[in-house]
Amino acid sequence: MSISKNPSICFFLFITLFFTTTNAATFEIRNQCPFTVWAAAVPGGGRQLDQGQSWTINVNAGTTGARIWARTKCNFDGAGRGQCETGDCGGLLECQAYGVPPNTLAEYGLNQFNGLDFFDISLVDGFNVPMDFSPTSNGCIRGIQCTADINGQCPNELRASGGCNNPCTVFKTDEYCCNSGSCGPTNYSKFFKERCPDAYSYPKDDQTSTFTCPGGTNYRVVFCP
Repeated sequence: MSISKNPSICFFLFITLFFTTTNAATFEIRNQCPFTVWAAAVPGGGRQLDQGQSWTINVNAGTTGARIWARTKCNFDGAGRGQCETGDCGGLLECQAYGVPPNTLAEYGLNQFNGLDFFDISLVDGFNVPMDFSPTSNGCIRGIQCTADINGQCPNELRASGGCNNPCTVFKTDEYCCNSGSCGPTNYSKFFKERCPDAYSYPKDDQTSTFTCPGGTNYRVVFCP
């Protein structure tokens, strides 16, 4: 295998690595629930977290479409295969794909438009565990939470084992799923929004639900804050 000695290529690779490394974000994922959760992250994988335990992942700058969530009532064998009541990701301890609703989501994209990180809590896939998603560095102090008793107050038609479904999951209509791109709030989305004003309650709920920090900020996700 030959190694390029072209100084311009070497410099470009160095600069690329430098910015990817310096703008990478650290996410501390902490379980404060009075029960075990199996934290999941794409990218990142998964980890069992008993009460009080935490898990840290490092995510490269430029990452988009990323999620962190809690899985509940899981059983895995020694090979990391099994299933969870909520948030299951193909029966794997180390998630490689998104989880099955209902699950409360911490979503983010790093170093996007104008060099900003974009982050949110989403209930578009429903709710299973209360969550706090907050920046911890870079002078960015505006965190977001969804801590209401949504499972206990969930409308009967949205109830699921271990959580509360979003209406899109249940009814699969354009009114709730926004497949055509032209939908608005519904009585169901208002149920979620009234209890968690910072969180996405339906797919077009952008203006009140998306938050930003400078690229290179670190974050903390807490289950049951």
